[in-house]
Amino acid sequence: MADEQLTLGRFLCFAIYSANHAFNRVYKPLLDKLGLTYPQYLVMVILWEDDDQTVGRIGERLYLESSTLTPLLKRLEAAGYLRRERDMSDERQVRVRLTDSGRQLRGQAAVLPGCIIEASGLGIEKLQQLQGDVSRLRDALMTFGQDDEASGK
Repeated sequence: MADEQLTLGRFLCFAIYSANHAFNRVYKPLLDKLGLTYPQYLVMVILWEDDDQTVGRIGERLYLESSTLTPLLKRLEAAGYLRRERDMSDERQVRVRLTDSGRQLRGQAAVLPGCIIEASGLGIEKLQQLQGDVSRLRDALMTFGQDDEASGK
């Protein structure tokens, strides 16, 4: 029985890993038209949802460290899609705001979700259920062992 568990086709982690590669193959030509990488697209989506956020908050939402996020933001700023400015009330914070060009890019990106739904071969309800299941799995994995770490075990 234990040997059966060590079969690649039974690894949920591999199914998610390989699905990520498949997503990237679908997204790449779509995002190339916008001049964005997938991580840059995610930053833009966050700002389209709620403009004027701190770098720290964007990093929390994307599960990225500031050292990884800052180069992405610099490239988006160089492309004219956003501005980074020190927070006037707290100089330690950097705020990120969309430019007019960044807001206009949202219109071009509006077709992407539909393309992904079509490429998946699944209906919107099934995709929403799957997204919820994977998000709950991620959250459980992110918190696994934190109680042990906090207690020093």
